[in-house]
Amino acid sequence: MRPEVSRAFRRGAAAGLPFILVLGPFALLFGVVATEAGLPVLETFVMSVLVLAGAGQFTAVQLLAEQTPVLILLAAALTVNLRMAMYSASIAPYLRGASHWQRALAAYCLVDQNYALGLLEYEKRPEQGIAERLGFYFGVVVPIMPVWHGFTLVGALVGARIPDAFALDFALPITFLAMVAPALRTIPHVVAALVSVGAALLLAFLPYQIGLLGAALLAMCAGAATEQALRRRRGKGVAWS
Repeated sequence: MRPEVSRAFRRGAAAGLPFILVLGPFALLFGVVATEAGLPVLETFVMSVLVLAGAGQFTAVQLLAEQTPVLILLAAALTVNLRMAMYSASIAPYLRGASHWQRALAAYCLVDQNYALGLLEYEKRPEQGIAERLGFYFGVVVPIMPVWHGFTLVGALVGARIPDAFALDFALPITFLAMVAPALRTIPHVVAALVSVGAALLLAFLPYQIGLLGAALLAMCAGAATEQALRRRRGKGVAWS
């Protein structure tokens, strides 16, 4: 490994390391929730390895526990994970030039953390080549993935024996706040975030967490509409106030 690639890899690993403080409890909680929903330990672990999408996994097992119709369950999980498609479209230009197997591995390893940290890194160091960018990208997930898989297995094995006083569910909001907050750098981002929060609260009464689907769609529409409005104003030479 070339020195500059090694340095990029170490920067990525160092940037991803703090997330294990919340991903450990998050994964532990998922293991508990999945087994309480009726999934065997092996299926719970395999789901974490194959899906590798915490929010989507939580959505699926929680709806499974509520005996939600399969079509609604699948729609909810897919909607939550639609952000991965947007992540891919957003980060793909920075990874142009990677080989087929590198792109396949990058697609599997794409998570919230290396997407958010990767964009910040690539914008900060635009002179980086593809090898350095991939080094940072994969470096972020090196400390994350073993923790996610390992603690999922521990949670599935231990199950309900973890005391409620541990309040493991704190990990989910903290994880996303840590990733989302630095990314709220433009007006469309802020608008989308505010609309998603407001809509999720207003639609919380809907069954099967359908409100989350509506909130996500409304937030994307609001962010896109704001972006279009800003472009029109810039085209007319009108400053945003």
